[in-house]
Amino acid sequence: MPQLSGTAEHWQAVYDRNDPQNVSWYQPTPAMSLRLLEAGGARPGSSVLDAGGGASTLVDELLVRGMTDVTVLDLSEAALAAARRRLGERAMAAHWMARDLLTWSPLRRYDFWHDRAVFHFLTDPADRDRYRRVLAAALATRGQAVIGTFAEDGPDSCSGLPVARYGVQALAEQFPGFQVVQAEQEQHRTPSGGWQSFTWVRLVRLAEGAPPSYAPAPAPAPAPAPQPDSLY
Repeated sequence: MPQLSGTAEHWQAVYDRNDPQNVSWYQPTPAMSLRLLEAGGARPGSSVLDAGGGASTLVDELLVRGMTDVTVLDLSEAALAAARRRLGERAMAAHWMARDLLTWSPLRRYDFWHDRAVFHFLTDPADRDRYRRVLAAALATRGQAVIGTFAEDGPDSCSGLPVARYGVQALAEQFPGFQVVQAEQEQHRTPSGGWQSFTWVRLVRLAEGAPPSYAPAPAPAPAPAPQPDSLY
C-alpha cells in the first residue's frame, strides 16, 4: 500500500471511500513478491517485515506457507483493519503496526524487508535518506530487501500523489551498502483493466565496508504494452 508521501488522513480517506479490491495497486496474489522472497530463501522460520503492506494479500500468502514471524507496517490503520477483517482469526498469527515508516524506530531486526510501492512515493531526497536509515536499522546482517517501484514507463502519479520512477540501475543506485542479486520487470494489471510497469530488485545487505556491486538480470519476456493507470 502506498504511504508516506501524504498524511495519514490521506490514506485513511483512500480506504474509507474505496474497497481494497478496487484500488489500482490491488493484487489477488502477489506473485512477484512471493517469487523474490522465495528466491531469497524465505522459509517458515524467517522474519518478514512488509513495509507499507496495508491491505495487501502478501500476509495471507506468507501465513499459508507456514511463516510465523510476519509483521505488516502501514501508515493507515484503515488499511490494516481491512487486512485483519479479511484474515479473520488468522490475523492473530501476524504482527500489525500502524506507523509512519519514516519516523519509526525499529526495536528488532528482520531477515526480509518487503516494499511494494512505498519507495517510489518518496520524491524528496531527505525522505529517501530517512527510508534508508530505517531500512538499515530494521534489517539483519546479511538480510535481504525486496523493493518494487513504478518503472520508467510507469505512471507518474498514484492516488493523487507524484511518484519517482526507476529503472533497475537507478533503483540499485539508491541503496549503497547493498548488492543487487536479482532484478525483474513486471506488468501489473489493475482492477480497472489498465497496466502499470514495475521495477523490482532483491538486495542483500553487505558487510560493513564491503563495496556494493550490481549485476543486471536477464531481460524479461515481452509483456502487453502498458497503459499507465493512476486512478484509485
